[in-house]
Amino acid sequence: MKFDVGIDIGGTFTDLCAISENGTLITAKSPTTHYDLSVGLIRGLRELGKRAGLAQDAFLGQVEALRYSTTIGTNALIERKGPRLGLITTAGFEDTIFIGRSRSWADGMALHEIRDMATIRKPEPLVPPDMVVGLSERMDCHGKAIRSLDPDELREKLQHLVDKGAQGIVVSLLWSFLNRAHEEEVRRIIEEEYPEEFLGSMPVTLASEVSPKAGEYTRTMTALVNAYIHGVMMQELGDLTHNLRKANYRRPLILVHNTGGSKKVSRTRAVLTHNAGPVAGMYGAALIGAQEGHRDIVFADMGGTSFDIGVLAGGVLRAQDFIPVIDRWRTNIPAIEVKSIGAGGGSIAWINEAMGARLEVGPQSAGSVPGPACYDQGGTLPTVTDADMVLGYINPDNYLGGQMQVDPDAAHDAIKAKIAQPLGISVLEAAWRIRRLVDARMGQEMFNEVALKGHNPRKFVVFACGGAGAAHACGFARHIGATTIIVPAMSSVSGAFGASTIEIRQVWEQSRSIRLFNFMEQSYLGDPSALNGLVGDLTDRATRDLKLEGFDPDRIEFTLEFDMRYGSQYHLTRVTSPVLNFGGADDFRELCRLFEEQYAAIYSPEAAFPSGGIAIEAVFVTARIRQEPRRLANAAEESPYEPQPEAIRKACFDPAAGMADTPVHDWTRLRPGATIAGPAIIETPDTTYVIETGWTYRMNSLRNGIISAA
Repeated sequence: MKFDVGIDIGGTFTDLCAISENGTLITAKSPTTHYDLSVGLIRGLRELGKRAGLAQDAFLGQVEALRYSTTIGTNALIERKGPRLGLITTAGFEDTIFIGRSRSWADGMALHEIRDMATIRKPEPLVPPDMVVGLSERMDCHGKAIRSLDPDELREKLQHLVDKGAQGIVVSLLWSFLNRAHEEEVRRIIEEEYPEEFLGSMPVTLASEVSPKAGEYTRTMTALVNAYIHGVMMQELGDLTHNLRKANYRRPLILVHNTGGSKKVSRTRAVLTHNAGPVAGMYGAALIGAQEGHRDIVFADMGGTSFDIGVLAGGVLRAQDFIPVIDRWRTNIPAIEVKSIGAGGGSIAWINEAMGARLEVGPQSAGSVPGPACYDQGGTLPTVTDADMVLGYINPDNYLGGQMQVDPDAAHDAIKAKIAQPLGISVLEAAWRIRRLVDARMGQEMFNEVALKGHNPRKFVVFACGGAGAAHACGFARHIGATTIIVPAMSSVSGAFGASTIEIRQVWEQSRSIRLFNFMEQSYLGDPSALNGLVGDLTDRATRDLKLEGFDPDRIEFTLEFDMRYGSQYHLTRVTSPVLNFGGADDFRELCRLFEEQYAAIYSPEAAFPSGGIAIEAVFVTARIRQEPRRLANAAEESPYEPQPEAIRKACFDPAAGMADTPVHDWTRLRPGATIAGPAIIETPDTTYVIETGWTYRMNSLRNGIISAA
């Protein structure tokens, strides 16, 4: 039997999911080994093979595709492990990356850090000032060369960077997204001076290729981030590929992108791997939602370190991140928007003395090492997981299916010493407050994400995923007014599941300002040749790229999108075009109508500014390989029944009532159709469902949990 395998490496656990050709799922989890991510990954693959009834070698020999959501690049940025780079830019713009934008000091920072304005600082630059040089060349705002490149000046300044120890060169010249001729000439001369056969040869990154979009600072930073993490990723992914081959995996490794697709390692830009895990989880939610008949979904993934939120309106991943920030650097990659906050099972509870001894939860996390106090690995600070254990929700004898030993006394002692005694309350009350506080924080962020996109949160279905999602689903769903929660059968490894099913897909983009509607003349653009030519160029590049990956051009499907706005307004609205090739004014009239409709849904019709006209600012062509939609196998037809609990355990669902007898069910023994009214606990090998009072759980034919409010 053949398998597709998805991998998602998180801050606490490495999640794995295999889906067979008949739609059967196999999941596994392994603690993340931060010192060498491949160690935890190989251990997880071994466990996955074991659960499939195969030895590791035999299992990997039957894997058709291994899709990987990697954090290697993110880690390299956080730890500043990248190479020493040199930046070549246009003379007079050498300080662009140091000046940054008005909010550069706040980009990538948590709310509590932004509030501390007395101590917050801009990040240390990836490239120091002495590694930046300017060339006396110039393109104008229309892409016309008004001052040619001086090769001798370039060679002199290149030698300066080499003598300073440059291990890679980034080239970002003014207006290069309109005309890349000068950037390409710089690369040609660098490769001529330092050819590949020399030990002094080095990679050259052109901003016009990595990010052909307007915005000098964001284009340059996108290219710098890509170059900074490229070498580290190439080394580690090369080692990982070597280890996988030794273990009998013979196919190319496929990387998941933050654009909602995937491509082979050999055809992937490093910068597109950032935050790919949550995007993969959203893709999986869209797939399950389609089978369940839901199109308006708020995706909530509560892991050990963070809480990720994504919105799928109409069943598609189209909420683009307006200001994608990687670590602390503002970029302009075409990424799917995922909001992350520091709220997870490992989030640390603490007393904020500066705010009148107020209880706070997160954003600091205990991670996987030392982890929550109950992990008994040296951690002494109380976390959300410790609170869940004190409340009786977690079975200390069956944590992760019995694979991991935990100490409930350590959880009790940590909460008592750090929270209960300072506040003068009981340990049980302290644990209850920790849980309610983190649930409220997550629920409020979910409400904001849906409402600020112009939707009614109460009409959305909550998809609760992640290792702790099922345990807190009733708590955070309450805060957005949702009445239906779906906890997928593979909820604890949702990112890995999404990765295992994600399609081959990538986005090609280009900034171009084109006025579609002239308000003063009340006329639409009549000549579509310039726009059609640009779209044709992007589709040709996409076709060539996918052909190099070995795909049949007849299987490629294209989607055309535009960033559009009313004239003089700042915010852009992403609109899907009804056609790939425009015939004239009628097609543009329809495109403008769609823009007005989408704009009104987000900002309200009153915010429209028709007197400014309507313009396109950027073009996006998405190419995907057509394939049959993945279908999951039904476990069995639903047959309604009320199962008997496997055990009774003391748990708290009301601190005033204290610990009370609570039915505990074994998820693996439940059949489709099982109905369980709260309060109740359902234990699975990878997570724990907490069904609160007023909610009812039902297992459907896909073994997904449908939790409904009474």
